[in-house]
Amino acid sequence: MAKKLPKVDVVIVGVGWAGGIIAAELTKQGLNCVGLERGKERKTEDYFMVHDELRYALRYELFQDLSKETITFRGNEKFRALPMRQYGSFLLGDNLGGSGVHWNGQTYRFLPYDFEIRKKTIERYGEKKIPKEMTIQDWGITYDELEPYFDKFEKMAGISGEENPLGGKRSSPYPTPPMKTTPSLEKFKKAAIKLKLHPYSRPSGNLSKAYTNPDGVSRAACQYCAYCERFGCEYGAKADPVVTVIPVAKKTGKFEIRTHSNVRRLLKSGNKATGVLYIDTTTGEEIEQPADIVVLTSYVFNNVRLLLQSNIGRPYDPKTGNGVIGKNYAYQVQKGSATGFFEKEEFNTFAGAGALGMVVDDYNGDNFDHSNLNFIHGGSIAISQTGLRPISNNTVPKGTPSWGKEFKANSIKYANRVLSVGGQGASMPFKHHYLDLDPTYKDEFGDPLIRITFDFEEQDRQLAKYLSDRCVDIMKEMGADHIDSLEELGPYDITTYQSTHNTGGVIMGADPNTSAVNNYLQMWDAENVFVVGATAFPHNSGYNPTGTVGALAYRAAEGILTYRQKGDILA
Repeated sequence: MAKKLPKVDVVIVGVGWAGGIIAAELTKQGLNCVGLERGKERKTEDYFMVHDELRYALRYELFQDLSKETITFRGNEKFRALPMRQYGSFLLGDNLGGSGVHWNGQTYRFLPYDFEIRKKTIERYGEKKIPKEMTIQDWGITYDELEPYFDKFEKMAGISGEENPLGGKRSSPYPTPPMKTTPSLEKFKKAAIKLKLHPYSRPSGNLSKAYTNPDGVSRAACQYCAYCERFGCEYGAKADPVVTVIPVAKKTGKFEIRTHSNVRRLLKSGNKATGVLYIDTTTGEEIEQPADIVVLTSYVFNNVRLLLQSNIGRPYDPKTGNGVIGKNYAYQVQKGSATGFFEKEEFNTFAGAGALGMVVDDYNGDNFDHSNLNFIHGGSIAISQTGLRPISNNTVPKGTPSWGKEFKANSIKYANRVLSVGGQGASMPFKHHYLDLDPTYKDEFGDPLIRITFDFEEQDRQLAKYLSDRCVDIMKEMGADHIDSLEELGPYDITTYQSTHNTGGVIMGADPNTSAVNNYLQMWDAENVFVVGATAFPHNSGYNPTGTVGALAYRAAEGILTYRQKGDILA
């Protein structure tokens, strides 16, 4: 028999970026919120002087324990899905702050094209441009409608940057200036300009200077130590939930965080949730937390899994295309790149920061003509100087043996003579790409794991090769003596790291028949349940998703407050 606690205004499942924003915004307005986090407590002091590449980057200190919970994966329905037993393609965060602690800080706004992708694609190219099995849809919100929430997220996080010349219009500049321009970034910038492209400094959650945000939170400037992705920031210079929004929520006295609390089910009555059931993993006790409003803000896979396990929303059926929970899973196309080897130049690439880079968007979204191309959308192209730490980085030209005298010689020769220009391609959804509950494999509590069915399509292969060729153009202009690049995109490989940019499964839209949530991320089928995060994306863009997740979280917070006052499904 589960222990039943007193009811609260709002229960928040998962306390990372989305959960922290929701908690801060609701508690500032007087609502009593409980945040349930299945991991442990975190604070900046945990990372003082911990530049330990082996512990964090290679032994995954900050990530989910796959022996207790993982995902299963298959390329298509003909195969049996198998569990991911070791980390590869993506890294699932754990503990307070979630993936918002170990991210790099790259903070983009999706393009206006993204939010009306179906409409705009058909207007320019006709409906035949969209493959039959591709399930793109408009988001039920425009860029202009979401812009104020992008602005709010950037000011809270102190994003450092300069205006994207090919991006959507901004209501105000970035709150802090762009990061430093290193020699390698300057080389990319000059080459891009010669090619008549439009380079700009990457928007960065790593502060270019000390900053105090509108909530009164002060943080120090980035030290360019190069320990960002897979690491917590010892300076507090990298925006993360633990140093920004969570302290604001806690200061109100209205926010209680319960760590080691693993939510297993949403409880419901009719078309409303009544609370959640969770396990205190320190004692094994089952606890019921009643609430007027339930907000799911955990990672993509867990948001979908909880809804399916709780029988809330209509599960997606890939055979008929009906249903919405699990629909439109998308990833990212990361393989389009060019690596240049320089014989006479050296670069200090051991220094850097997670979001230090230079970007062009000339081949992103619909910023270029796709009439004679066999794909839609595109991707950002960038040079990054995140810092090449010694264990993980040992780039040598193709054809070099993987061990022995020649390998050692080339490793030493090119240690500071390698630059890479990479394309980050959008991922379009297809009818047969989806998430559901695995019929065989279960977690430590006996609940089914989430199952991914996904593979790269011809759309992805064409896009990856196109971006790779454009990267080669830039690298040639940069003067590389030898260039290695993608020849062909093979099947999706879950064993090799690509990005942690998983999206979809509880997608937003204007039609309850094709979407799970409205543009406030309120569920059509359960009006007091809001599902916040990249689960809402109907497709993934050619950018990192965090900036758009943050904007949607602020939009959802506003929706929750309105629902609290008025009730019913929001218009």
